[in-house]
Amino acid sequence: MINNKAIFMHGTNKMIWKDVPMPVLKEKDVLIKVEAVGICGSDVHYFQHGRIGDFVVEGDFILGHECAGEVVEVGSGVKTLKVGDRVALEPGKACGKCEFCKGGRYNLCPDVEFFATPPYHGVFTNYVAHPSDLCFKLPENLSYVEGALVEPLAVGLHATDLGGVKLGDTVLIYGSGCIGLVTLLAGKAKGASKIIVVDVLKNRLETAMKLGATHVINPMESDVIETVKAITDGEGAHVVVDTAAAIVTVKQTVDVLKIGGTIVLVGMTPKDEVEFNFMKLMGKEGVLKTIFRYRNLYPVAINAIASGAINVKDIVSHEFDFMDTKEAFDFVVNNAKDVVKAVINIK
Repeated sequence: MINNKAIFMHGTNKMIWKDVPMPVLKEKDVLIKVEAVGICGSDVHYFQHGRIGDFVVEGDFILGHECAGEVVEVGSGVKTLKVGDRVALEPGKACGKCEFCKGGRYNLCPDVEFFATPPYHGVFTNYVAHPSDLCFKLPENLSYVEGALVEPLAVGLHATDLGGVKLGDTVLIYGSGCIGLVTLLAGKAKGASKIIVVDVLKNRLETAMKLGATHVINPMESDVIETVKAITDGEGAHVVVDTAAAIVTVKQTVDVLKIGGTIVLVGMTPKDEVEFNFMKLMGKEGVLKTIFRYRNLYPVAINAIASGAINVKDIVSHEFDFMDTKEAFDFVVNNAKDVVKAVINIK
């Protein structure tokens, strides 16, 4: 009898361990022994506040959606994977039938079941069943930790895709948490010549420089708009990506945008309605885009990491054992200025 343990949110800022039944495989599912799970900002937000917008945690709840592991059993209809394969799990099960799924924009499926988005449990557990077509093989040179970071990297790739980042562009990124940093890596891989990163946390800006930012700006130390003007000869950035999700940064995106440029909003602000200067955007014939997760990008992300074009390893600042998951969450909550990205190794 295999033992399957999971750690559950038990109200805000509390967690408890439980034995959970082994998942039952459907015909096209595989059983995954979970090996590594990243702690995402959304996990921390649920842990602290019990909700994100309309998604409310009710009862005990398993967090975690950035995941990699080993296939230990395959359903009767699975032909693409075998026992022993190492895989990264794409966390959203779409319906496959709606207009968005059929049009290739399955991230917009209204019936998606996404790990760790209430009411669907996440992957801070030993074993999980998942559709085989959402499990992507990891090459031998990729670790499980890198496999877990495929999920956030897909967000950064989607943001830079929609922003149209291309060779020679200047890209400005607000926020240098995990999503800001993967956006930086994606922009660099696409050939951006200048990448400017804005954040108030010194350690994260240092990491951004290590990963290839050409300039970093701390708003506590210098005026962002004036500094961007100096860096870009008064022109601004071709693409501005907001991952900080602060009201002040969303408002400022239009001020640092080059004429004819594109703004991409990635992070969700604490307030639903934010003041924004649309007249200034219109005067620049600027484009404002938003993204929701990602689509069709796991193979791209895995190939980019495996080839060395994108290095996600250096984003990880802290690793914890599964038995220390609660301590890991407390550490991330209380040490935001030191933590860039924390990963749990499930053993």
